Amino acid sequence: MTFKTADLCDRFGDRHHLQIGEPIFKSFGGHSAFCGQVTTLKVFEDNVLIRATLEEKVTGRVLVIDGGGSHRCALLGGNLSRLACDNGWVGIIVYGCVRDSVELSQLPIGIRALHSHPLKSHKRGNGDRDKLISFAGINFRSDYHVYVDEDGIVVCEQPLV
Repeated sequence: MTFKTADLCDRFGDRHHLQIGEPIFKSFGGHSAFCGQVTTLKVFEDNVLIRATLEEKVTGRVLVIDGGGSHRCALLGGNLSRLACDNGWVGIIVYGCVRDSVELSQLPIGIRALHSHPLKSHKRGNGDRDKLISFAGINFRSDYHVYVDEDGIVVCEQPLV
């Protein structure tokens, strides 16, 4: 699926409520552009729920993780990203950090995160799924549609492409 977020803004900005993300994310995955339906998670320095979610077989979904913006550990690395690829996830957005950045860049998935960090997260199993999460100026809900490319992140309740 080919799209440009700037074109989506130009074409649909007058007719649909588009949410545009603040430009705070870095690209880590092998795909610079991706889009799909959102699945939300809210966790803090704990990736047990992330693993459980990425173990699910999906088609065309993007995992959006509110990690509280923590810069103290990574929520996602090479192993979980490979698992995501194997199970059909097209992208992951992390309001937090990732690790194994060179490995992530070689995988066929789009990944956005704040930074990289070498320390792995805790394994406590805390968090929430499919709840409203808000960061970077966007209110993410499960099943909304997200479009990500080199220019930014656009979210809409309805599909645009």
